[in-house]
Amino acid sequence: MIGLIHSVIQLAFVVKLPFCGPNVLDSFYCDLPQLIELACTDTYRLEFMVTANSGFISVGSFFILIISYIVIIVTVQKHSSAGSSKAVYTLSAHITVVVLFFGPLIFFYMWPSSSTHLDKFLAIFDGVLTPFLNPVIYTFRNQDMKVAMWRVCRQLVRYMKIS
Repeated sequence: MIGLIHSVIQLAFVVKLPFCGPNVLDSFYCDLPQLIELACTDTYRLEFMVTANSGFISVGSFFILIISYIVIIVTVQKHSSAGSSKAVYTLSAHITVVVLFFGPLIFFYMWPSSSTHLDKFLAIFDGVLTPFLNPVIYTFRNQDMKVAMWRVCRQLVRYMKIS
C-alpha cells in the first residue's frame, strides 16, 4: 500500500511537467529521476523531493528487514543451541540477497548525479544477478551439489595445470 501511494504521488508531480526536448532515455529503467531530467523547466526541487522520498523508503525498508533478521537470529539463539547454526546459515543467505537487492537500489536513488554506464550496470546487476543468486545460494546448501562442485573445481584446476 505504501508503494502504491508513493508511486501515485510522484507520478502526479511528473505528469504536469512540460517536456519539450529529447524523449529518449539512455537507461534500462524508465524511472522518475531520468524522466524528470528530460523536462524543460527547473526541476531541482522536484528532483530533491523524489530522491529524498525514494531514498527514505528504500533505506527505511532495508533497515526494517535487517532489524527483523537480527531479531530472528537473537530469538533463535536464545531458544535453541542446536538449530541456531542452521538458522544463522539460512538467514545469512537471506541477508546476502537483501543486501545485493537493496544496495544498487539505494545507490541509484541516493547518488546525486546519474552516470549512464553505472546506471546500466546496476540495472543488470539488480535485474539479472540478484534473482540468479537465490537459487545458487540454496543449491550450495545441498550436500550432493557441494561434492559435485568440488569435483568440477578439481578438474578445472587439473586442466589449468596441463594447459
